[in-house]
Amino acid sequence: MSDISDDDNEIAFTVKFLGRVEVHSPQGLQILTDAAEFLKTSDSTAEKTKKKNKVSLFLSISGVDILEHKTKFMLYTCPLSSISFCGVHQTMPNIFGFVAKHPAAETFHCYLFQSKKFSHLLVSMIGDAFHAAKRQENVRNDRDLIVEALRHKNKVLKKENTELKKRLAALLGNGGENSNSRM
Repeated sequence: MSDISDDDNEIAFTVKFLGRVEVHSPQGLQILTDAAEFLKTSDSTAEKTKKKNKVSLFLSISGVDILEHKTKFMLYTCPLSSISFCGVHQTMPNIFGFVAKHPAAETFHCYLFQSKKFSHLLVSMIGDAFHAAKRQENVRNDRDLIVEALRHKNKVLKKENTELKKRLAALLGNGGENSNSRM
């Protein structure tokens, strides 16, 4: 089930959150497969959910937010810039996930979800949002470069203007003497 909000340009899906696993690499389908296997075989881990919790997965151009479905309590938030990989499990197409860099540490976590209908769609949408955010960032960076170039050009022109004013003042101050001597 999805819900699109035009005001915020975000979309929400209700999915089952399988858990979050620290991983050694920031990308790859094998990482997704290994994380799913770890959650499946591990009986007790702090990051593993006790049962498959329903969550609301909010996707926007700024990132992915994972909220507890009933209470809307924020469980995790991952800026798109921190996401390095997303994909659908190779042998279980109803499981999908993404890998994101932890905001305060040099570690990566794989977030795993289950959805009977939306796995491929969500992975595609996360990828599209990531590319849109990158395009927006590139446009911003291009604008920053243009603004910086214009500032530099303005500075050069101001310096040139000051020099021309000095030369003009010198010519006008000595202008009577110079113009008579040329004639």
